[in-house]
Amino acid sequence: MSARETQSVDTPRRSALARPVKKPPATLDLESPTEERELQRGLTNRHLQLIALGGAIGTGMFMGSSSTIHLAGPSSALVYALIGFFLYFMMRALGEMLLSNLNYKSFRDIAEDLLGPAGGFIAGWTYWFSWIVAAMGDMAAITAYFQYWWPNIPKWLPATALAAVLPALNIIAVQFFGEAEFWFALIKLIAVGALVIVAIALLASRFVSPDGDPATIANLWNDGGFFPNGLMGFLGGFQIAFFAFVGIELVGTAAAETKDPCTTLPKAINAIPVRLALFYVFALLAITAVIPWRKVVPGVSPFVSLFGLAGFGAAASVMNFVLLTAAASSDNSGLYSTSRMMYGLALDGQAPSRFRKLSSNNVPRNALVASCLLLLSGITFLYTSDSIMQAFALVTTVAALLFLFTWSLIVVCYIVYRRKRPQLHEESIYKMPGGVPMCWVVLAFFTISLVILTLDPTTRIAVLITPIWFAFIGSMYFVHHRHEQRKEALR
Repeated sequence: MSARETQSVDTPRRSALARPVKKPPATLDLESPTEERELQRGLTNRHLQLIALGGAIGTGMFMGSSSTIHLAGPSSALVYALIGFFLYFMMRALGEMLLSNLNYKSFRDIAEDLLGPAGGFIAGWTYWFSWIVAAMGDMAAITAYFQYWWPNIPKWLPATALAAVLPALNIIAVQFFGEAEFWFALIKLIAVGALVIVAIALLASRFVSPDGDPATIANLWNDGGFFPNGLMGFLGGFQIAFFAFVGIELVGTAAAETKDPCTTLPKAINAIPVRLALFYVFALLAITAVIPWRKVVPGVSPFVSLFGLAGFGAAASVMNFVLLTAAASSDNSGLYSTSRMMYGLALDGQAPSRFRKLSSNNVPRNALVASCLLLLSGITFLYTSDSIMQAFALVTTVAALLFLFTWSLIVVCYIVYRRKRPQLHEESIYKMPGGVPMCWVVLAFFTISLVILTLDPTTRIAVLITPIWFAFIGSMYFVHHRHEQRKEALR
């Protein structure tokens, strides 16, 4: 029996996000004709590949890696490698589930189907909130990048300007989001590739810095060893490293608007290990081989330092532009993700119905505008924190914790999927390696990572305040559920 025939016999409950919704006559407008409408598959393989790459390279890499190196030394490369290794299996689990039923548009649909309405509600709103928080962190970083060129610029101005430009790119059509993200990701790609090439050239020429530090592979172990700050230093590098991977799951959401998901989604996920090896592990090893780890200053991009050593006079300004691009890319992805998630929640009756309205270009316009307005609230962090970097550190830790929950939920959904849909797994052409046992290993790693985040006083604060969100969203679901029960009783 074919996979499609199997789905007709043992099909999961069709996701609400896949069901076109007819508006009642009172809500019709010129932009939303009376016929059924839904999200369009306007992204190409080129877009999806770069979205997958861009989602794995962000501010946490370009700026945050300096803090990771300061804490973990050369072993910072291993920190990123470990996180990337386990997130690859999470992505494989997501990929198998998305392709098992093409009515799934995101992991929220999967949670709704496999875990019930509560699972879909909590998963959807938590993911939405995760991106709002992450985008606030990047907004703080963007302000710092602008102040590099214009120190006296008001803190609110860069954030407001970005909040005006990005919605314009997203609201026209999904192709414009894909195109913007393609070029954002390409800039990041070129920057990391150039760093690796320059580092190899400096090593080959036996370069010696003005401080007398030679560029040599021996820098990876000649100052306290590969783990110079011991186990605690190594574990301390995980917080910023986790934030660097925020958005890696975005490829699953984008696949819903990709023309050929059965081909493009496996390609994008399968390429993750190679990309992580090249753009994280090799890049960090290159940095710590050229620049002794003790000379890497937290808060100063090691990319700027390395290009500066190479004699590239404009290195600081060019890398500041790349850092600005990386943060803008994250905010661009955040607006895309939050608008699609809110749209899906509205289709399932778990968000106000106005958010299911699509523009003439099949973009969830109202959901996009609402997310953008909430994003602007992040400006308050810039004025209530002692420094921009303090605001960035707190917000990024909360974001990392929320995404850790999302990634864990995806793995839990896969375990339930294997129990509830064994036939679909048997006929899958894209099975997760290791299956259910590997899922438990991944969940154990995520649990250990949560414990690690309690070891540092700064990250411990975020761990203690993040449960407030889950208490809030749990109570909101209770209110929503009671409301639905009353409506049902009146019918």
